[in-house]
Amino acid sequence: MVMITFGIQPVLLYVSDLLNFYLFYSCFIFILRASRTDKLGTSGKVGMGAENSHWHLELNYDQWVALSVSGSRPSARYKHAAAVVDTKLYISGGSRNGRYLSDVQVFDLETLAWSSLKLSTEPNVDKINDSLPREILPATSGHSMFKWGNKLLLVGGHSKNISANLSVWFIDLESHHCGVAETTGKVPVARGGQSLTLVGSKLIMFGGEDGHRQLMNDVHILDMETMTWDVLAATQTPPAPRFDHTAAVHAERYLLIFGGCSHSIFFNDLHVLDLETMEWSQPQIQGDLVTPRAGHAGITIDENWYIVGGGDNRSGAPETLVLNMSKLVMTVLTSVGGRDPLASEGVSLSSVLLDGEEILVAFGGYNGKYNNEAYVMRPKPRDSPHPKIFQSPAAAAAAASVTAAYALSKSGKLEFSEMEDLNIKLAQGNGSQWDLASDITAIREEKKMLESALAKVRADNSSFKGKIDETTGTHADLSKELHSVQGQLNAERSRCAKLEAQISELQKMLESSPSIEEEVQLLRKQKSAWEHDMELASAVQRQSSGGVWKWMSR
Repeated sequence: MVMITFGIQPVLLYVSDLLNFYLFYSCFIFILRASRTDKLGTSGKVGMGAENSHWHLELNYDQWVALSVSGSRPSARYKHAAAVVDTKLYISGGSRNGRYLSDVQVFDLETLAWSSLKLSTEPNVDKINDSLPREILPATSGHSMFKWGNKLLLVGGHSKNISANLSVWFIDLESHHCGVAETTGKVPVARGGQSLTLVGSKLIMFGGEDGHRQLMNDVHILDMETMTWDVLAATQTPPAPRFDHTAAVHAERYLLIFGGCSHSIFFNDLHVLDLETMEWSQPQIQGDLVTPRAGHAGITIDENWYIVGGGDNRSGAPETLVLNMSKLVMTVLTSVGGRDPLASEGVSLSSVLLDGEEILVAFGGYNGKYNNEAYVMRPKPRDSPHPKIFQSPAAAAAAASVTAAYALSKSGKLEFSEMEDLNIKLAQGNGSQWDLASDITAIREEKKMLESALAKVRADNSSFKGKIDETTGTHADLSKELHSVQGQLNAERSRCAKLEAQISELQKMLESSPSIEEEVQLLRKQKSAWEHDMELASAVQRQSSGGVWKWMSR
């Protein structure tokens, strides 16, 4: 065994040479990619199937591009359901020309090829719910789909077979069996256009429209471990009843509801339900103003909520939005033409992880024309909660090497075992020298980004503090005014109560007025009879008095 000894200076010289070479190599790669970008443009198509498995690296940041797919495409549709499993996009059902669809299509985002999923009936599907029609998968529109374990679960939606309670269907991704999942508890009313959000093992459903066009703003929760439904009772003012909205969850605690519509009103408001305190609130959105919309779709990546599509019956929404859920700042990421398929109602939005990078995938929609094209976007990283260096194995090895080298410079010598460990780690670093140089550059970029973000956060905090102080003062004034108005309102209520009592008495008097008139008439008759009797008595008295005087005069 040969013992190799060296100081810290050769290591630093090696790293310096490596960095210089990497800078030259990076410039070469940058020029090469720039030339590819100029050839690609921002409105063309990208992708060549299996010949280009890294097609996503050719995408510009924050720009939508239509994918060039191989083979046939599924039929155009809207209000379908979509979910990504591994690198495959699953599309279920939807609507076209007033007809509900029941097929399941699969889009492989590595080979860029569509295929149809052939389903079979679960052997015990008839035993689960005999009241449901015996079909493989009902034609449905306005439903939701998500992955749970090795299954796809389809919840809600409108179909020709109207049922009283909400149904949960499943598709086994291994056997392709399809059936109805048995649920218990307080099963919600059947509906479509609702929002479904998965929080841990809990599925949260909000709003929707039932088969009788009744709009709802209730909140239900499905425990995925026990498949038991329950109703969530929240305080404060909930969102107005709506459907075709979108929802997201932030920090495993806050349920966000954005947009949607009633039968006559389109919304662009944001409502938040605190899942711990069970209180609704309606915070003010900062940043860009957005128009009301319904039928849009959303997906979250870290703290950013991407929203695309929708419309208001007059025109489609051309903006692709991103909401920072921590700061509640809305930004228009990009815009498309008014008749573009991305400015459509009933579009779906998903995200897929390709080579460690999240890619947005949009499909379908309707804006006067049904669409069946797949669009992709490479979102620019924003406010990453963890630096990329901590996600790289090569960076971890480099960090260990730097730590060992620093210890060498401090102590001046290493024991044999420590030296051997250092050699092994440096050998690992040599085996992935490009990753090491890349991660060092990434660290510098992350540092600049973090310093810039820190300065922005400090400025935002100062601004928010001023707004909080102003809001606190305004709240105190409004509280005083509220108490004064409440006092006036109580006085008016007391006065109204007295007036109502007087009105009641007068009504009783009015109701008894006919009997009073009859009594008056009777009294008048009695008076007339009494006067007549008095006149007769007076006449008799006069006659009798005259006879006596005559008798005395004699």
